[in-house]
Amino acid sequence: MATEPSPPPSPSDWDRQLAHAFGVLIGDPLDEFDPDAVYAATLRGNVLNETGFLKEPDWVRPQALTGARPIPCDIGISGGSDRRPQFDASTSIFNFWRCDSPESPLPKDFAAALKAASFGEYMIRGADIAPLLDRFGVDLTAPALKDTWDVYFPLLVSDGTLFDALRVALETGRAPEDLLPLSVAAEPDEYWEEDLAAIEHPTLRRHLGHFCTDGEEGMMPVGQEVMLFALEDEGCEPVHGWEDGHGQIDLAVIKLSPTVAGPARGARHP
Repeated sequence: MATEPSPPPSPSDWDRQLAHAFGVLIGDPLDEFDPDAVYAATLRGNVLNETGFLKEPDWVRPQALTGARPIPCDIGISGGSDRRPQFDASTSIFNFWRCDSPESPLPKDFAAALKAASFGEYMIRGADIAPLLDRFGVDLTAPALKDTWDVYFPLLVSDGTLFDALRVALETGRAPEDLLPLSVAAEPDEYWEEDLAAIEHPTLRRHLGHFCTDGEEGMMPVGQEVMLFALEDEGCEPVHGWEDGHGQIDLAVIKLSPTVAGPARGARHP
């Protein structure tokens, strides 16, 4: 008599399995992290700079800066997959190099307001740029202003929790059917086989093995060896990172400081 297939896990049970598996990958259970902090996933690397993705005008359109419209990227994290990352311009960090310079083509009153809303040296959240565009009638997509800004630290769309930042970074989706096809997931490095064995669900184990490789085909874990640059000076901390072995893609989950998260994100928890 044929054995009946097991029913798919319920949403709550699947989230539990994901949370446990994420803890395996980053080396600590998720409940050991600050539940009131704001976390984010970032995707960076040479390939984004070389393709000009971080200078595309869509980043500075009002709907993107308010978070109403995500920024899709044609560069996938997992080779061979048709999935495309979605960036959040509202939470991403922009840099307006020397916005108060006399040579800057930015309108002076707008530049002064940008500087007042910035932290560090000319860094500002997309959500804080949006109201200034409306207030001063500035269009940052204008050709004359294209070299006044860049995306300093791009963040992927997530809800601010550690669980969701890891879900987005590791491309698990929200259900078992969202996992990478077996034909796409790369084989994990032998070093990780014992740890991965603690993940009960075989397809989830295979999926996350893609992020435990030597970097030639999949992604290679780098732990907390994540470059945050000026965001480290603002109190942000790395949780865990991954990179490919070709110097093209850097992927990380980070804990945002209240300064970088901003009041809207920082007030997410009651």
